[in-house]
Amino acid sequence: MLVIIVTVLLVMTAVAISSTVIALDSLGSARERAVGAIEPAAREAKDLNRSLLDQETGLRGYVLTGELSFLTPYSDGQSAERRAADAVRGHVGDLNGRVGRIESLARQWREEYAELTIANIRHSGPALAPPQDTDRGRVIFDQLRAEVAGLQTDIGELSQAARDELDRAASLVLWLVIGMGVLLVAVIGGLSALLHRLLIGPLASLAEQVRQVASGDFHHEIDVHGPLETVMLGDDVNTMRHRIVQELATLDAAKTELQRSNSELEQFAYVASHDLQEPLRKVASFCQLLQRRYGGQLDERADQYIGFAVDGAKRMQGLINDLLAFSRVGRITRERTAVDLNQTVNHLVDSFSERIEETHATLVVGDLPSVRGEPSLLSAVFQNLISNALKFKGQDAPIVNIEAERDGDMWKFSVHDNGIGIEPEYADRIFVIFQRLHPKDAYPGTGIGLAMCRKIVEYHGGTIWLKTDVDSGTRFEFTLPADDQPEEANA
Repeated sequence: MLVIIVTVLLVMTAVAISSTVIALDSLGSARERAVGAIEPAAREAKDLNRSLLDQETGLRGYVLTGELSFLTPYSDGQSAERRAADAVRGHVGDLNGRVGRIESLARQWREEYAELTIANIRHSGPALAPPQDTDRGRVIFDQLRAEVAGLQTDIGELSQAARDELDRAASLVLWLVIGMGVLLVAVIGGLSALLHRLLIGPLASLAEQVRQVASGDFHHEIDVHGPLETVMLGDDVNTMRHRIVQELATLDAAKTELQRSNSELEQFAYVASHDLQEPLRKVASFCQLLQRRYGGQLDERADQYIGFAVDGAKRMQGLINDLLAFSRVGRITRERTAVDLNQTVNHLVDSFSERIEETHATLVVGDLPSVRGEPSLLSAVFQNLISNALKFKGQDAPIVNIEAERDGDMWKFSVHDNGIGIEPEYADRIFVIFQRLHPKDAYPGTGIGLAMCRKIVEYHGGTIWLKTDVDSGTRFEFTLPADDQPEEANA
């Protein structure tokens, strides 16, 4: 249908353009005839009349004076007559033999009157020359004048006809141009309406339905009518929508299963660590009793074995307590409040005072903001990072810098020390639970601290990472959402 309509419109446009071209050609031809032929012919007709008058005037002056100089206009007039007659004939033709009659009458006037008169005056002089048939010459010249006047009248009529034809051609071109404009407006309007109905309308409907699907209504069936391409596009969107629905169903199932699995794992970790506390306490207590009561009474190897048992029981207690604390993050939630991190870190510095004094450490704490979160968990993040900075020190006294800066909607914190540092290839491994980079005899700890930091930071909506492009020491950075209304939060 669209192809047929467009074809008809193209044919109509072609006809209109062709008609306009023909009319313009006709207008050009009429103008060329009027300007290039008839107007020059009118000028040449005047020149022809003037040449005849010059011949008569020259002859009259010669008759009166006998001076040969008066014959110059007579002879020049004959040349001008021939040239003007040929020019008129070349522009507009003979005009029903009128130009030929003028030439014939002019030749007759010269032969029957002018030449005879000139010959007599040359033979006898102007005063003694016998009179010629003056009336005959006058009659012929009057006829000649009448023919020239008729020639000019005929050329005037041709000029008027050419002007009329030019006006008609100009009017035709004007109406055709107006018609072309009206047709163009109609074509544009028709095509616009047609395109809106056949293309834009279906595409707008498709776009509206796609937006409805994109807003979350994935079960909305897309129904589109219109050109084949638009319908095919709607079918493709429907196919994509079905695929998304299937993938979402799969993801929902996987999410549910993962939540169940995580819940079971957290419950297992909590129960296992909680239930292990009692028998472990008994083992640790009795091992310590054996060590106190029988220490030194058995052989050296027995004392060593008892020491291993006591140390193993203590480390097991530490692992179970850390695992219990790790499982509680995110599972046992408390109300989040505005936490003044300046106050939190200052309390931690006080709690590390003995260790700081022992290692001659220097802690430089910048201006820290207030954020929204659970105070105990956020305190645990700084506690673990400061503890690691004091633990993994180098040969020099530890220097720990704690800073914060605004980064869009987040606060970015950094804890930088001058310790032994961490190789970049371990940047991800250090955040895995119970992962250690050193033997337990070299540095104390269970290897759960950084894993705990990552879980707490992510629980609060942030990210933690190891900065790998530092010159020396270790630099941890993490982000927390900014709390732009701390006073309201405190209230």
